[in-house]
Amino acid sequence: MSSANYDAIIIGGGHNGLICAAYLAKAGRKVLVLEKRHVLGGAAVSEELHPGFTFSVASYVVSLFRPHIIRELDLAKHGYEVIPMDCSFLPLPNGDSLARWADGNRSRREISRFSRKDAETYPEFSRVMTHMGKLAKAVIDHPAPDITSLRPAELSNMLRLGKSFKSLGPELLHLNIKLVTMSAADFLDRWFESDTLKAPMSVSGIIGTFQGVRSPGTAYVLLHHYMGQLDGVFRSWGFSKGGTGGISMACARAAEAFGAEVRTNSPVQHVLLRNGEAKGVVLENGDELLANQIISNLDPNRTYLKMVGEEHLPQEVANDIKRYKLRGSSGKVNLALDRVPEFSCRPGIGDHLRGDVAIAPSIDYLEKAFDQAKYGDFSTRPYINAVIPTLTDPTLAPPGKHILSCFVQYAPYHIKEGAENWPKFRDAFGEAVIDTMEEYVPGLRNMIIYKQVLTPWDLEQQMGLTEGNIFQGELSLEQLLFQRPVAGYAKYKTAINNLWMCGSGTHPGGGIMGASGELCAKTMLQNRSV
Repeated sequence: MSSANYDAIIIGGGHNGLICAAYLAKAGRKVLVLEKRHVLGGAAVSEELHPGFTFSVASYVVSLFRPHIIRELDLAKHGYEVIPMDCSFLPLPNGDSLARWADGNRSRREISRFSRKDAETYPEFSRVMTHMGKLAKAVIDHPAPDITSLRPAELSNMLRLGKSFKSLGPELLHLNIKLVTMSAADFLDRWFESDTLKAPMSVSGIIGTFQGVRSPGTAYVLLHHYMGQLDGVFRSWGFSKGGTGGISMACARAAEAFGAEVRTNSPVQHVLLRNGEAKGVVLENGDELLANQIISNLDPNRTYLKMVGEEHLPQEVANDIKRYKLRGSSGKVNLALDRVPEFSCRPGIGDHLRGDVAIAPSIDYLEKAFDQAKYGDFSTRPYINAVIPTLTDPTLAPPGKHILSCFVQYAPYHIKEGAENWPKFRDAFGEAVIDTMEEYVPGLRNMIIYKQVLTPWDLEQQMGLTEGNIFQGELSLEQLLFQRPVAGYAKYKTAINNLWMCGSGTHPGGGIMGASGELCAKTMLQNRSV
């Protein structure tokens, strides 16, 4: 048995854990990051699964990453590079298609083929959502306010938020309330008439949730995906050079440059408790490592119920954690192809393929996909968000070869046969995705060199995401701000002394944004806890 003394030990080498480590190490703390797998990144990971093909296995695009983190940690120096996406493409079963571009004039011309009214409304909608996104930015770039506290710092935080809301004016303030309470589809109905436009826009409201586009509250998730910034431009999305693992590795190199120690193949069995306080961690090989503070980058369920154990928790906290909604609903199908897949509705290898492709032909199509999931089945005609990253980053595959990465919804963790039986249905799920894509890309099946199918059960087993939830918990209204993960413990500090959390199960939530890791570290440093 060996032991070592650290200021902080971080459990989990996902991007939030690495960012937390970088900030603490930059402040002069002695930090150790422990990752159970052989590769860093958590869900933001790149792996060569087939010779010559490097896949973004789970997370696949970048938008929400906070620009100030890039600057403060000098991530560009450590390899952070994002290639902007120029298009969001919608193929349609009738042979038509819609492409929305970064160029607003180009988008309006496309939209006008389906609705001249919508084409005129679209710029105003983008302007309003950008404004609302800037308000949301004021929320996500700071710790969640504690509305029960009278401490000066908390009152100041509430005052700052109040000023931000007041700056909206009455009309936008009312709109903000509607965003929080309405469904994505109903919210878009207020703006647009064309189902062809509304369907691909509404799917931003269901990403990573077990809800349909007509479920109340999904309009906020839609806003959540409008908050991204690349190079200071709102509503920009992009590919990380080298796959999403490139971002994680840039964070790891920054942490190590500041003096942090990062270990892979180091699974933690549980948090070491003495007299009710976290004093270190016990690895699966039996080694004990001691530290003044322990930080978990795992989801709330895994942190509280597995790393700590219910017997060591206040019963009220244990009950709240058990009620915390995970309900993974997404899967991933990664394909290595021997050529570029071409869509029959818009043949050729054009710029429309250098962004994301949405299989979302109508609101009804999306609701039917959700209907199957509600009753414990995966969607046989699912919503798919596909990308061909090799068109913008050819280093990911051998010359002339390509990758098709498909994010899929819905694939409920709790299938009616039981989650433990997901492996029996993995192939059928993958085939349903390929069948759906082949309706738009004839001959796709004959292009496939290799395929990887990840169900929510696989995401749980391989990446430690409880129930396969990609956000470490749903972004539903009752699980946001001062209630994420539970009321009373939304300031990154847990119910166990010296134990903190820095993953996306904390405020402000999921996506490759890095805010949870950053805010956890800064909170600890401000409180002089480490």
